[in-house]
Amino acid sequence: MTPGSADRDGSPGFWRSNSLTLVFGAAFFVVLAGQAVAGRAEFNEQLAVAGLQQIGFGAYLASSDFAVDVTENWQSEFLQFFLYVYGTVYLLQRGSPESKPLDRAGTESERYQRMGPHARSDSPRWAGTRDWRQNLYSRSLGLVMGAFFLGSWFAQSVSGVSAYNGERLRQLQAPIDWGAYLVSADFWNRSLQNWQSELLAVAAMAVLSVYLRQRGSPESKPVGAAHTSTGVEG
Repeated sequence: MTPGSADRDGSPGFWRSNSLTLVFGAAFFVVLAGQAVAGRAEFNEQLAVAGLQQIGFGAYLASSDFAVDVTENWQSEFLQFFLYVYGTVYLLQRGSPESKPLDRAGTESERYQRMGPHARSDSPRWAGTRDWRQNLYSRSLGLVMGAFFLGSWFAQSVSGVSAYNGERLRQLQAPIDWGAYLVSADFWNRSLQNWQSELLAVAAMAVLSVYLRQRGSPESKPVGAAHTSTGVEG
């Protein structure tokens, strides 16, 4: 038996129980390292063209150029999930497993959401309260995604103005302040080019999952499910 594949009581072991997070987390670090290597090479090429001294790997990792490239992608991803989490409360797509059934638009009843007096013994503790804790917990996923988006977008703006001013100085142009950068074409081009791709991906997934299937995936309906079946996962 593979180590960690099952506990002594027969339940899935740690690795299998957390394989989705572990695999994607490991892949994240591998891809991030690859981005750092490729990004440094490209940045040093630009420095060489300008007749400037190239920088080492550690210096590039601490640079604003690397930071802005990373954070501009992070903020768009968290924006995607923030909009998706909130949008799917009210917005529906007939036939898509990415949508709730057509008769369940809105925040739904306490009974269906297992809140307050309808909380079960295994429900999160705050789900059974009737005060601010329940209100906060019942919106916690969207709030955290929104906070991650705003935080990474802010980080993009700070690192972006530093990288932008570095480029301006190499071209013998005067630097600009943070406020001016927030209304600059560079900042909004970096933001909007990522936002449009995330919104397209969500729309494509919502529509394609109506008609296409992936056997065994919870992101797909069962292979034999009707195209009109909504909110059904495989």
